[in-house]
Amino acid sequence: MSDPGLDPDAPPVEVRGLVNRFGDQVVHNGVDLTVERGEVLGVVGGSGTGKTVLLNSILGLHRPDAGEIRVFGRELSKLKARERAEVEERWGVLFQQGALFSALTVRENVAAPMAEHTTLPRALADGLAEMKIALVGLGPEALHRRPAELSGGMRKRVGLARALALDPDLLFLDEPTAGLDPIGAAAFDTLIRELATNLGLTVFMITHDLDSLYAVCDRVAVLADGKVVAVAPPHELEHSTHPWIREYFLGPRGRAAARAAGGTR
Repeated sequence: MSDPGLDPDAPPVEVRGLVNRFGDQVVHNGVDLTVERGEVLGVVGGSGTGKTVLLNSILGLHRPDAGEIRVFGRELSKLKARERAEVEERWGVLFQQGALFSALTVRENVAAPMAEHTTLPRALADGLAEMKIALVGLGPEALHRRPAELSGGMRKRVGLARALALDPDLLFLDEPTAGLDPIGAAAFDTLIRELATNLGLTVFMITHDLDSLYAVCDRVAVLADGKVVAVAPPHELEHSTHPWIREYFLGPRGRAAARAAGGTR
């Protein structure tokens, strides 16, 4: 969807000089990152590097100590409530555990953003929800089930369908394949890549899954030492001299993921 108040040429996400502290612990100390339009950007880093804190800062769920965050050219901290809502309607979020409403059916969960942000008639919202559910590979038999009746992989797909409910331009994914078996994770990777391509989405994806990085991501941003120390395609990061990047991408799992993706290692 488009909005005349937003800059159509601005990068979907720009982070400049981001600082996040928790007591004496400095998690981010000047993070700079630009997400380019139409790319799938993976974000990786060791434990404690603040991947989820970065995501929550962009989403406005955490207030940074310093820095600037722009989404579609708008600095979020300076927006009025209505202006911020207009920006938020252009993004969708899949949280790690799905964050589905346990008392609602699959169709009701997916239709919930439409009920909150639009004035669509209930029947039309239900029909659109069914289309989104089909888009993520679920059949009509899932429509009336509740989250407790679904497998982990199905819950992820329902969460993704809900994230797509308002036809966003920007999609945030927090560890989308966490908890899935290898076959389910590979299928979800394929789904993300196909949706990004077919819908023209920009995707910001936090993950620790090396297979996902090689299968899905155009570029990978690496958080370390309180900053983004590298942003490059996965195969280029194999040549980095940074100790953590070398250990991550050139370890046994990294080499296996690169080979599976058609790499040379």
